[in-house]
Amino acid sequence: QVQLVESGGGLVQAGASLRLSCAASGRSNAMGWFRQVPGKEREFVALIRWSGGITNYADSVKGRFIISRDNAKNTVVLQMNSLKPEDTAVYYCVASSSPLIPSNVVKERSWYDSWGQGTQVTVSS
Repeated sequence: QVQLVESGGGLVQAGASLRLSCAASGRSNAMGWFRQVPGKEREFVALIRWSGGITNYADSVKGRFIISRDNAKNTVVLQMNSLKPEDTAVYYCVASSSPLIPSNVVKERSWYDSWGQGTQVTVSS
């Protein structure tokens, strides 16, 4: 497991952009983001694999969010554009030590062995 520290959350208006960062204490094979609204299940947002930079996105954010990595700094960034009120949630950084995460299982929480504390993102209409 690695320690994860998120930053960059806040309050913005609909249509604005926001950038989340996650710094890891060590190397993992993949990092990504989940989000959760009170009373709902935590849901997958995006994932990037360190090897090859292959990414996956939830359908709800595809085309608006971009996940990227800085290998040297063990940091992952989630660039969120064209934000909508329904993007409001606590965003959690995740990391996986699994050498292989098939695309059809990226939404399953069991594949991730490190979780951050979460950062609040609020989008007003």
